[in-house]
Amino acid sequence: MAATLSIVIPAYNEAATIGTLLDRVHSVALIHHIGKEIIIVDDCSTDDTAAVVQAFTKANPGVPIRYFRHESNQGKGAALHTGIRHATGDYLIIQDADLEYDPREYNLLLQPMVEGFADVVYGSRFMGGNPHRILFFWHSIGNKFLTALSNTLTNLNLTDMETCYKLFRTPIIQGIPLREKRFGFEPEVTARIARIPGVRIYEVGISYYGRTYEEGKKIGWVDGFRALYCILRYNLIR
Repeated sequence: MAATLSIVIPAYNEAATIGTLLDRVHSVALIHHIGKEIIIVDDCSTDDTAAVVQAFTKANPGVPIRYFRHESNQGKGAALHTGIRHATGDYLIIQDADLEYDPREYNLLLQPMVEGFADVVYGSRFMGGNPHRILFFWHSIGNKFLTALSNTLTNLNLTDMETCYKLFRTPIIQGIPLREKRFGFEPEVTARIARIPGVRIYEVGISYYGRTYEEGKKIGWVDGFRALYCILRYNLIR
C-alpha cells in the first residue's frame, strides 16, 4: 500500500494566492506513488479565502482536502498545531498558502526520506542552484544570524532554520509538545527535533519566490525578536 503525504497549509487572508497554490499542489505527481492529504487551516481569514477553497473543492471533488477554521485569529504556529494534530499521512510537510515555495519540489525533500536515510528534511533557500528571488538584505542577514545562533545551541549545521519547507515522519512531529502560536514555530520545532535521540536530519536546496510587503508578506521585525527569544527559550530552558 502506497504511503501518504499530509500537506499542512496554514492560511490567513490568502484569497489572492491559495487557489493557484491548490492547483499546483494537486498537479504534483509524487515519487513512489505517494498519495496526498491536503489539510487547510484557515486562521480566521476576513477575506474570501474560505470561498476560494470551497470553489476549488467543488471543482475537484476527487481531491482529498480537509478544511479547518479557527474562530479567532491565533497565529501561524497555532494553525500548524491544528493541522499537525489532524494529519493521518505517513509523512507531513508544511506549505505556506502564498506562492513563495514551489510544490513541485516536494520530491526533492521526499527522496532522502523514502530511501530510508532521513527522519526530518529541511528545504534550504540558501544552498543549491535553484531560483531565489532577490529581496531584502537585512532580512537575509537576520535569517543567517538566527540560523547561526540556533545551530550554536542545537549543534546542527543547517543553512536555513527559518524555512517553511520542513518535512517530517508524521509520528515524530505529532510526538512533539509544541507551544509557539506565531512565527516562533520554526526555532521551537528545530530545538525540539535536535534533542530527539538518533534523529536523522537532512537538508536539500529549494527555490524561493519571495514576496514584498506590498504583495502580502506578513513576517516583520517583531517576529524576528520573537524568534531570537524562542531560540534561547527552547534550547537553554528544557
